[in-house]
Order: sequence, then structure tokens, then C-alpha cells
Amino acid sequence: MSRLTGVGVSSGRASGPVARVADPLPEPPATPAPADPTVEAARIRPAAETVAEQLFERAARVEGDAKAVLETTAAMALDPALLSQAEQLVATRSLPAPRAVFEAANGFADALRAAGGYMAERARDVQDIRDRIIAELHGVTPPGVPELKQPSILLARDLAPADTADLDPAMVLALVTEEGGPTSHTAILARSLGIPAVVAVRGVLALPDVVGLTVDGSSGEVETSAEPVAVRAAERVAAAEWNGVGATADGHQVKVVANVGSAADARAAVAAGAEGVGLFRTEFCYLGANDEPTVTTQRRAYQEVLAPFVGKSVVVRTLDAGADKPLAFLDMGVEPNPALGVRGVRVAFDRPDVLDRQLEAIAGAAADSGAEVSVMAPMVATADEAAWFAERVRAAGLPRAGVMVEVPAAALTAAEILDAVDFASIGTNDLAQYVFAADRMAGALAELNDPWQPALLRLIAEVGRAGRQLGKPVGVCGEAAADPLLAGVLVGLGVTSLSMVAAAVPAVGAALAAHPIEAFRRAAEQALAAATPAAARAAADAALNR
Repeated sequence: MSRLTGVGVSSGRASGPVARVADPLPEPPATPAPADPTVEAARIRPAAETVAEQLFERAARVEGDAKAVLETTAAMALDPALLSQAEQLVATRSLPAPRAVFEAANGFADALRAAGGYMAERARDVQDIRDRIIAELHGVTPPGVPELKQPSILLARDLAPADTADLDPAMVLALVTEEGGPTSHTAILARSLGIPAVVAVRGVLALPDVVGLTVDGSSGEVETSAEPVAVRAAERVAAAEWNGVGATADGHQVKVVANVGSAADARAAVAAGAEGVGLFRTEFCYLGANDEPTVTTQRRAYQEVLAPFVGKSVVVRTLDAGADKPLAFLDMGVEPNPALGVRGVRVAFDRPDVLDRQLEAIAGAAADSGAEVSVMAPMVATADEAAWFAERVRAAGLPRAGVMVEVPAAALTAAEILDAVDFASIGTNDLAQYVFAADRMAGALAELNDPWQPALLRLIAEVGRAGRQLGKPVGVCGEAAADPLLAGVLVGLGVTSLSMVAAAVPAVGAALAAHPIEAFRRAAEQALAAATPAAARAAADAALNR
């Protein structure tokens, strides 16, 4: 038996037999050259259409986050730029179709990884589509999750979104991956499905004769066994345990809201019982657009997302783009380090007209929908930037302006920034990345991006303290909010709203209702005093459940 440690990203303890997820197909050869390049190139688009059709069929059988992921992946398979590039490689270099798809997709994935941030997270999706199209061209079964004959623990190098989107929680006891991080799709979807998961378990695939696993998604510990292990499924929090009102056991109010980025996400949030939206990502209107969407186009798209939240609070984040999330119409050029370059609100300083048009569309959509809309800017670093943004928001007729706290400077000057705006929302994913100088997509650095890191918690405490002093709300909209235990600690640090993937809403709501506010404050004190993420989690757990 071996004991390994990774990063626990979805809580719960489970054990059972191993089911290994196959690695991608071998790299396709560049030879022999096709006898007729035109005929060979013509094979690519039908193969991609078949892959997309299969994914859309799977999407039709599920709802919520799983549906959105599968539909997005299917649409990516039909990306005209990707298919055109592959066809050109066949025509100009006489490559076989599988090799052309391989090279075209790798080029796209490399560009996304170089961009960093949100766009880098899409590189895995492109590789997944690449492998599915290549498998279709070869007439073989695509790599991915095997058909499970018994409840099992999935063991993989990494999992693509489409691999995890429609997993059956009755058959999948837990997920263990050698790569990935706390903000990966594996982590997000595991939490949404209530499946324990540990990522970044380095070396687990190299161990011989692993037949069974015991997985602790809270501590990140994974025990391997060369002998069969008894099946034990994790206990899951039932939605019925939460009454739908975000509050602690003694009535201290905490909004439990959802992160959304599409109309499908919005419907899933309502179905999960979310009290509103803490992060509405508006990038879906812009990604893939060669020209800036018109105000009318944006207004219509935003209204569709806002419509289910009549009379409820929705926080809209303005365009989070820049050199790390390249958009053709912005023409941002190339930067040596785009994650530290012109992105988020910094784009608006150079192109205030783009921001003003978006604010006009948001104001119109708010009026059309009846939702109570607030607007916040990403990547704000100083109080002057916050004040500049707030002035433009109010000039657009929107009543509440806020900021994302993703930069350490914003956390350290939270009082000055909150003095200029109406609220703040902490993006723990980016904040951790910048605090620890650790790319959140790098599996080798996953532990540094663990949201239980005491340094990160101490910065959150600074923002919470400023919010209490000024009487202004402070939310968390990073993945940290989806952890039921950590959610209580965040409330103890002064956070007044928690926004998360829709399916995590009931479990977090139930966890908050289990203890009074003072218990969460004691747990937060214990976590702040810890030296490591594991010690912080253990201390908080002991304070709440001893």
C-alpha cells in the first residue's frame, strides 16, 4: 500500500476498485501523403460534425452544468477556424487528415496556453476535441471514461470537461488525477456532482498493480492497494436539508448565489435554489467575435441570462479580456507576460468606449428583465481605478458599482477601494495565483493554489475587515465558495455572500445553516493561525465538528 497526497478539490471519502481512463491515441504520423488531398481534406468536416452530434446528443440527456459543458465542447468541434486550418494543412502540406487535425488543434491549444488565465483553461478542451475527431477519422472509439460495470474510482492523467460532464454519481465513487488543479474542470464538475476528487497526485499513474483506492477529497490523501478494496461511497448532502434561505443557524444572513456565464447556467442556478447571481461572466458575448457585438446584440444576450432572476440580485462582471484573453476587435498585440499585462478593467482605460457600450447594454437588459443588477470590474488594483469605474457605472444609470479583488494590492488597500465603490467580490482563483506567483493551470503548483492556504485566507480576512468597518458587502465568487467547510470559514472572515457553481448551492446552504456565526468565526481564527493548507482545513473542521 502506498499513500500519496494531492489537492483535495471535492470533499468526501470513498473507496473501491480502480477504473483507468485511457490516455489519448498515439500521435498520428505525417505520412503517407494522401493520393488526393482534396478528398482527404473533405473527410475532416464530416468527422467533426459527427463528434459534435454525439456531444449534442449527450447534452440533450442532462441538465445544468453538464449540459452547458457538453454543448460548449460540441460547438468547439465545429469551430470554423480550426477546421479550415486543418483542411489547409492537408492541401498545402499533403498531410493525412488525422495529422492535419492534430497539428491544427495543437497550434490553437499552444496559443491558448500562452495567453494564460481563462483562455489557458480552454487548451484542454481543444485537445479533447482533437482526440475525438482523430478517433472518428480512424474509425475507433475515442479515449475517455470506460464503460463502468461496477461502482469504481476513476484514475486518469487528466479529465476533459466532456469526460466528466455526464458521469453517473451512482457508478463513479471518486476521481483521482495526476494533473490538474483546484480550478480545473475536473474540480468544478466533481463538486457539482458531489463526487470526492483529488487532483495533482503526482506519480500515481506510475505505481504498479494498483487495484483499489481509498480517496479523501477533503485532505487530498490517496491510498493505493494491490488488493481489492471494499466499495464505500461518500455520503452526500441532500438538497432537502437546506430551506433555500442563506443564513447561519442563528439567522446571520449570507447570500448563497451562483456563478453563471450563459442562459443555461442561469436556468441551472434557479433550479438549484440560488438566491441570485454573484458572478455573471459576460465574455460569452465576445469570444469568437471578429467585431465588437452591438449594444442591441449584447442587451438581448444579457436579458436572456437575467430573465430568470426577476426581483433578485445579479452581479454582472464587465468584460474580462485583454492580452491573456485575446479578442480580435480589441487588437491588443503581443505582451511578454499577458497575465501581468493589459487585461480586465485595464483594457477599458485604453478603450472606454467599449466599456460604455457594454454598460449601456447591461442597463437596458436590467430594465428589460426586472433583475436587481449591480456591475463590477475585474482586475482592479487601486482606489483610483475603482473610483474611475464607479463614475462610469453611475453615468450609465446603474445603481451599484463594485470591484473584483483578484490582485494582492486590492486586498491590502481594501478599505480605500471600498470607500470608492458599493461592494467587493473576491476572485480566489486569480488572487491565489498572484499571491503565490503560481500558474493555476500548472499541476505541479496545484498545492500553492489550494484555497486553504493561510496566506490567502489572511488576505481575505483583510477585505472582510474593511467591509465590516465601512458597512459594505464583501462576496467570494471563486471556487473556494463551493467547499461547504471553507464556505463557513469565509463567512467567519467577514464574507457576506458566496457565489459558486449551481450544483454546489444546496450543500453550501445546508452547511451554513448548521452552525451559528460565532462558531464560524472561531473556525476562521483557527484556520488563520495554521501553517499549512492541510492544517487550516483540519483546524476548521475540528472547531466546527468536535
